[in-house]
Amino acid sequence: MKKIEAIIKPFKLDEVKEALHEIGLQGLTVLEAKGFGRQKGHTELYRGAEYVVDFLPKVKIELVVEDSLVERAIESIQQAAHTGRIGDGKIFVTAIEQAIRIRTGEKGAEAI
Repeated sequence: MKKIEAIIKPFKLDEVKEALHEIGLQGLTVLEAKGFGRQKGHTELYRGAEYVVDFLPKVKIELVVEDSLVERAIESIQQAAHTGRIGDGKIFVTAIEQAIRIRTGEKGAEAI
């Protein structure tokens, strides 16, 4: 099992969710986040004063999938979140040692 974490632009969330649903993935967790990468934010003008916006709004998606679905999930996220502009986001993949469903006690792939 692998955990996929994707940090994307907020307006791409529905497209990513639909893309994952189309390949058969059902459960995911969504967190609102703020951050910056290479772009390091930007400056804005408000009431005549210029200020720096360091942290840009992002959405973090987390899902745990079986090893056989990892590549398809990554491709789906990448295609759905892509705009071609700076700040499209990142995808991180880590190994999951064990998963347990609290309600039933199921373990491993059955728990996800």
